[in-house]
Amino acid sequence: MCGITELTISEQALVIGICALATMTTRFLPFLLFWRGKEMPPAVRYLGRALPAAVFALLIVYCLKNVSFLSGTRGVPELAASAVTAAVHLRRRNMMLSMTAGTFCYMFLIQVVFP
Repeated sequence: MCGITELTISEQALVIGICALATMTTRFLPFLLFWRGKEMPPAVRYLGRALPAAVFALLIVYCLKNVSFLSGTRGVPELAASAVTAAVHLRRRNMMLSMTAGTFCYMFLIQVVFP
């Protein structure tokens, strides 16, 4: 497989330019399509409401997919951190705060309580 170091300088510049253009297009396109005053389509409004919860659910599945409940600490740090994340989110309704609290809880448990 070809690595970035095997490309010439002009090819590397072209790859970087295409990546930058694709990134900027995805960042600016929503602002160009939905400028101030233009109503959002119902599908976009629905995605704005549904996607945060869906991303949170995917994050939970990803974080717990390799937890073994039959060996080691039996998933205690993972389940405790998940419970802290859920409790903080139900109390404060702030995804960033709840994810941060759950991460700190998990890191404390695996580094101090269950090293």
